[in-house]
Amino acid sequence: MTSTAFRLRQMLFGWGGVGLVYNLSDRFQGPGLVLEPGVIDRLIPYSPHAVWPYLSFFLIVPLALLNCPAERLRWLRSAFQAAALAAGTVFMLWPTTLAYPDYAAAGLSGTLLAGLLAVDSPQNCFPSLHMALTTLAILALRDPRRPLRSLLLWAWGALIGLSILQLRRHLAIDLASGVALGFAAAWLCRRWLAPATLTQGAPS
Repeated sequence: MTSTAFRLRQMLFGWGGVGLVYNLSDRFQGPGLVLEPGVIDRLIPYSPHAVWPYLSFFLIVPLALLNCPAERLRWLRSAFQAAALAAGTVFMLWPTTLAYPDYAAAGLSGTLLAGLLAVDSPQNCFPSLHMALTTLAILALRDPRRPLRSLLLWAWGALIGLSILQLRRHLAIDLASGVALGFAAAWLCRRWLAPATLTQGAPS
């Protein structure tokens, strides 16, 4: 049984570490290279209402940290940190940005979007840490014995990814690289923690 206090500490060091790397890399990097939209990006229409599934990212990450099996918790924290360090290195060496649309929107969606834009970086596009952490959260929560639950989790992740494209916060290439980063961090940390966790059911 893992205490809530222990899980909160893992959240602080895991998710908090991601925020630290993200903000420091944004603060000290140079001007970003403007990435050009690809075919997939041009096919998906912009919608400010996509802010709702986009913000559900801030539910799936703490859900994973607070509810994943106990034997996966240290793995998840370490994978978050590894993904952040790898992405932060890219952000510093090769900063990227986008030609953003006019984000003016009315109603509650517009208010939420304005709040998001106030705290989100206009750079740090490639790779998408948003998608990397979503991938890791799903890997931590999935259960091969409950295929429907795992399918719903992947559908949730796909919805978050679609919302990112609809809001024009990232391009498809950023999302693909973020998913790849998530899987790479998962594999690396599983290997690193294997002596302690392999026999306890760490994610494969």
